[in-house]
Amino acid sequence: MTSTYTAIIQQNGDWWLGWIEEVPGVNAQERTKSELLASLKEVLKEALDFNREDARSCAPSGYTEELVIV
Repeated sequence: MTSTYTAIIQQNGDWWLGWIEEVPGVNAQERTKSELLASLKEVLKEALDFNREDARSCAPSGYTEELVIV
């Protein structure tokens, strides 16, 4: 399943700063724009994997998973 997220980015001096607006805590800082986008992608993947594992570990046995599309 492919999802689309929005990266908010800006150059600040010699650095590029960015964050994913839909997922709190997903942010990065790099020397180039392309490095920043690659880092944001990696951090986003890690955050989504962590959140998924955390949600499953908190659920009691016998749970089901349903897709929710907005």
